[in-house]
Amino acid sequence: MVATPPPPSFSLPSNKSLSLKFKASHSLFHLRPSSNKPSFSNLRCEIKGFESLSHRRWTIERVSDMTQDTAPSSPLVSVSAVAAATTNFPTKNAKKVVLFFCPETKALAEKIAADSDAIELRNISWGKFADGFPNIFIPNAQGIRGQHVAFLASFSSPAVIFEQIPVIYALPKLFIASFTLVLPFFPTGTSERMEDEGDIATAFTLARLLSNIPISRGGPTSLVTFDIHALQERFYFGDNILPCFESGIPLLKRRLQDLPDSDNISIAFPDDGAWKRFNKQLQHFPTIVCAKVREGDQRIVRIKEGDPRGRHIVIVDDLVQSGGTLRECQKVLAAHGATKISAYVTHGIFPNKSWERFGHDNGGKPETAFTYFWITDSCPLTVKEVVNKPPFEILSLANSISASLQI
Repeated sequence: MVATPPPPSFSLPSNKSLSLKFKASHSLFHLRPSSNKPSFSNLRCEIKGFESLSHRRWTIERVSDMTQDTAPSSPLVSVSAVAAATTNFPTKNAKKVVLFFCPETKALAEKIAADSDAIELRNISWGKFADGFPNIFIPNAQGIRGQHVAFLASFSSPAVIFEQIPVIYALPKLFIASFTLVLPFFPTGTSERMEDEGDIATAFTLARLLSNIPISRGGPTSLVTFDIHALQERFYFGDNILPCFESGIPLLKRRLQDLPDSDNISIAFPDDGAWKRFNKQLQHFPTIVCAKVREGDQRIVRIKEGDPRGRHIVIVDDLVQSGGTLRECQKVLAAHGATKISAYVTHGIFPNKSWERFGHDNGGKPETAFTYFWITDSCPLTVKEVVNKPPFEILSLANSISASLQI
């Protein structure tokens, strides 16, 4: 893969880790260690194989230092890793995408653009008239003619939905090659239960609204969303939109592999719905399924199957609001012998700062606090509130979104 002759191998101590960023210049791969790691220079890698070339994933079998004059005295340590941030490896066939965004998603949009040289950020002027209605302007609208265009949306409230819909409807009409709407969290279906005459299916209403996005020159709009709450909602969309349903679970799996106790992890599902949704993606972990049972007038969480004793339990669900179900699940798992309890949800909604209910367990209190609480950045307002506040960690969707824009 490289033009230089093979140098003596570099030895990486087993207690050190090296963060590598990949860029491509013709056929030469340059590796740059992150600034908070030991400094190395002129590193060379031998690429032994590629996994899913269309998504540009690769495996590193060996890392060597080109500056050493002699072979190291310590034995060679083979380094193996799968690169998750794949879109820094541009190819001549990469689809160039112009990405617009709303004010709430600016931070995530910048991460997506930084993840791929094929994505160009463009701004929109989000103003208001004196009466409070939107006054929106797309600068250099003629400049996007014939280009692939995407819009990164956040529907965190009815007000911001209304101001973004005109933009979403306008972009496909600007003679663009294709249009993709990225809506990481589809919000209105979280309590979509049609139980009584008169209940309004707001998720269906929003899906119908998005299904009427004008067709661009390239055809129907593509909709990218993550872990939609109710699986039947995929059938709410009409033929003028092509939903692409993605998941944040691969981010969790990569994070769990990095934990020091990765071989002692079990996955707990708070109910049958979560098990049906996620068990196939997490089936290589021991699993525990919880369920709510009625005792008198109370609904109490019980363990339906699985054994948490002596394990680090990670509770997995698609979203959290008040967190009551997670807390009840946590209590019963701790009572049955779990030594650590963590949680993952793709969408951390946390209305009224309900995230404050979740404390950080520094060890020994699994019944009252979490070791980790992972969420994605699908709800940007929540991210601003919990960033750098243990037990919360943010798993960014930026790489997954940039990959989906290449479909």
